[in-house]
Amino acid sequence: MTYEILFSPTGGTMKTANLLTKEFSSEVRVVDLMDRKADFSSIPFTPEDLCVVAVPSFGGRIPAPAAVRMAQMQGNGAKAILMAVYGNRTTGDMLLELKDILTKAGFRPVAALEAVARHSLFPQFAAGRPDSKDHRELVSFASQIKEKLAAESSEELTVPGSFPYQEYTSIPLKPKADHGCVRCGHCARHCPVGAIPLESPNQTNTQVCITCMACTAFCPQRARKISPLVLFPAALALRKSCKGRKPNKLYL
Repeated sequence: MTYEILFSPTGGTMKTANLLTKEFSSEVRVVDLMDRKADFSSIPFTPEDLCVVAVPSFGGRIPAPAAVRMAQMQGNGAKAILMAVYGNRTTGDMLLELKDILTKAGFRPVAALEAVARHSLFPQFAAGRPDSKDHRELVSFASQIKEKLAAESSEELTVPGSFPYQEYTSIPLKPKADHGCVRCGHCARHCPVGAIPLESPNQTNTQVCITCMACTAFCPQRARKISPLVLFPAALALRKSCKGRKPNKLYL
């Protein structure tokens, strides 16, 4: 069985992972790490399984809820391809953190990638990515991974990163509902950390919110957002580190 294990609040990580995963199998079981109610310890992984594990960069770290939910899994020797998806800034210590979590959970990391997708908070960075060039690169990466799998190499995967991992600083920007909110509850049901009360979906618990932007992506009224007046200076601060076309990278 081929699995796609995802934490994709706004769809960019999923889109990027799909381009790679479909090169391995047309039948894929998706494990949604966004689901805060799922029992991740009950998934029956086996040594014959191949898992593409894709998570977005949160300041060069894995999103905390994704890390907790992956740690609950029982890998049972399943092979894992690690994907750190980033919005044209940096992956920091993500791949090392991802490798450590999955190895401890019983998976066998066989390959790792850094892949670019449109920034979820500042969509002007890496706009349009993954694009056709990214697609071609990911297809090429898949071919190289297949060659390694066929060779049955037992060599341990080496990935960039250092321990202790860089400190994650919580983003102070939090999306809020505006006057267009009709209290339908879509945002509350899709929030991966329960920061939006279902009985009052026009509210946000800013102490719990991780600024993943899932609520803005799922709101059918487009009534959840961060004020442009707040976003503009933040985007200016990131402009230098996010400029240019950052590469996709493969580690075998």
